[in-house]
Amino acid sequence: MKFSAGIAVASMLALGNGLDILISNDDGFGTANIRELYKAMKAFGHNVYIVASVVNQSGTGGTVVYTKEKNLTADSEFGIVKAGAPSIGPDPMDSHIWYYNGTPSACVQVALDYVLPRYTNLTTFDLVLSGPNYGLKLGPFLYTLAGTLGATYTAVERGIPAIGISGAYRVQTPYYWVNETTAAGLDDPATIMGQLSANQAQQLITNVAKAGGGRLLPLGYGINVNIPLITSFKSDNCTNPPFIQSRFTGGAVVDLALFNETTGLFSYGDDINPGVNQCIHGDCSLPGETDVLKKNCQSAVSVFTVDYDAPIGGPCTSGPDVRSLLMPLVQRNTI
Repeated sequence: MKFSAGIAVASMLALGNGLDILISNDDGFGTANIRELYKAMKAFGHNVYIVASVVNQSGTGGTVVYTKEKNLTADSEFGIVKAGAPSIGPDPMDSHIWYYNGTPSACVQVALDYVLPRYTNLTTFDLVLSGPNYGLKLGPFLYTLAGTLGATYTAVERGIPAIGISGAYRVQTPYYWVNETTAAGLDDPATIMGQLSANQAQQLITNVAKAGGGRLLPLGYGINVNIPLITSFKSDNCTNPPFIQSRFTGGAVVDLALFNETTGLFSYGDDINPGVNQCIHGDCSLPGETDVLKKNCQSAVSVFTVDYDAPIGGPCTSGPDVRSLLMPLVQRNTI
């Protein structure tokens, strides 16, 4: 049996014209996940570009680092682009796919301020997708550390709606290793990750089109999506996990510094600390995204803003109902 979530939401295509979409990540422009998302969004009829790092930039958060070298001093990840090539350029096989030798946040900036005005006929992008990342990015602490989310909130801060996507599968593979079918007779996990991510974005696009169009998200808003381990290499136990509304806080961890007396070195551990799990803003009745992912085969979808100010007291003013724009694909559920 092959995954067919694309068929389940194919009717979304009937609503609205294709959008201009940028995809980035922190794992590199040649990974299987980002290329499968690129293909899935193009299949929905959108005009899609990739601008992503030439090598793995995991864990760089929102840091903006531009290369000081005009040319690559080493081969790109997976050897797609060779040392000596320019530090920025299109993929040899696709002019809509670009690499840059910088951090994920820098790649988004380069996409908006260099690739967009010089190599497209566009004025902006309607949506930025970052990922799908190899490894989950759950809770407020990893929000600050993850390059995937650094690219996401960079786009939001530049005024563009953005969605960051991460998955539990951690083994990075090149796009040319994607299997048409696995030993279990299913789609490759990267293909499923790409389609699930595209379905989430398309649900938002469809609902906004139904409501009359306009911005996909209010100014300053973004979305964090985490998808469990896709099991299609071995079985269909988890190949179409439902999307569940969630929040950042709740079961989330922050790092500890663990000292090894034998080696004299530090490593990190996890602490489920109240400081990283205090619900201050948003809907505190929603489950934490970390807790959602602990359940069997469920994806978590959290809505965030880049306004970090504390409340001033008194009754909170209601904000826009962003979560309704993600339904029915994203369900409200309790765990």
